[in-house]
Amino acid sequence: MNQQHPMLQAALSAVATGCGAAKHVQRQLESVREVTKDDRSPVTVADFAVQALVWMSLNESLNAPLIVGEESADLLRNASQAAVLDAVVSTVQAARSDSTTAQVLDAIDACNHDGSADSYWTLDPIDGTKGFLREQQFAIALGYIENGEVVLGVMGCPSLPVDQTAALDHADEQGVMYAAMKGAGTWEYAACNPQCTPRQVHANTWDDGNTIRTCESVESGHSKQDETAAVLKELGSPSAPVRLDSQCKYALVARNQADAYLRMPTRKGYVEKIWDHAAGMIIATEAGAIVSDVTGIPLDFTQGATLQNNRGVICAVPGLHQRIIETISALGVGAGA
Repeated sequence: MNQQHPMLQAALSAVATGCGAAKHVQRQLESVREVTKDDRSPVTVADFAVQALVWMSLNESLNAPLIVGEESADLLRNASQAAVLDAVVSTVQAARSDSTTAQVLDAIDACNHDGSADSYWTLDPIDGTKGFLREQQFAIALGYIENGEVVLGVMGCPSLPVDQTAALDHADEQGVMYAAMKGAGTWEYAACNPQCTPRQVHANTWDDGNTIRTCESVESGHSKQDETAAVLKELGSPSAPVRLDSQCKYALVARNQADAYLRMPTRKGYVEKIWDHAAGMIIATEAGAIVSDVTGIPLDFTQGATLQNNRGVICAVPGLHQRIIETISALGVGAGA
């Protein structure tokens, strides 16, 4: 991969800045809660601050980037949220001291593109809100979509250890960042440092009879865990899935720590958002994994901000992906009933 590619450099720098801001908020969880009188406020502060910082950083390098973002500043413009707004601005100023309140609000709202352009970014500023609050796994996920195809992705995992033998339910002090470009592989940046020498990572190739290492969401509301269990049982897997929050699960498959990530629909009509999958998907696929919905159809990024033509997500290594799809069909699961 061309490490000096201007869009890659811009994305790495933006996500690294966001990782620093998220960690800054995590170090002050209790003080933020005390000031705002809201147990969930730290992740709200981090969400808004990271979105503002990513846009500001990309804007400096790429000039008015179009971003389909998750957050709108409407909440912060409400007088009742003054304490939260102050905390957001303070967090942004820790990274960019000259930022004003107006500039922070404008930066957040600049991420309001609807996905109708030929090319645009999509951002999830804090993916894994409960993981963030538990001080476990979360991700900052930035993807670039060109003519309906994800062609670049950078994902910061500020609590994920590079050491694959380390526990995943405790926050690592340094974290790790992943980047991928179409046709150029997937690369790992230790300590979320875009200036380090990256290491290329590769997904596993699964052989029939191997133990299947899987991961899924911690929250049962994000994936039907009983259906995942049924699929794994049918495949003869004795191991229980590792559960962690956010798109970090894509990274586990990409770096050969897991063979599959299953996200089974929890209800009919639920539509996935592009910011929840764009960066993770290209990071996994450029490492050699296969990503589709539960029927085996590739994820369709031509429909604006949602994956409305898909149902659920299956990310798995070659040799296993098709077996999972066939098993889902045979068991009649994955409908979101």
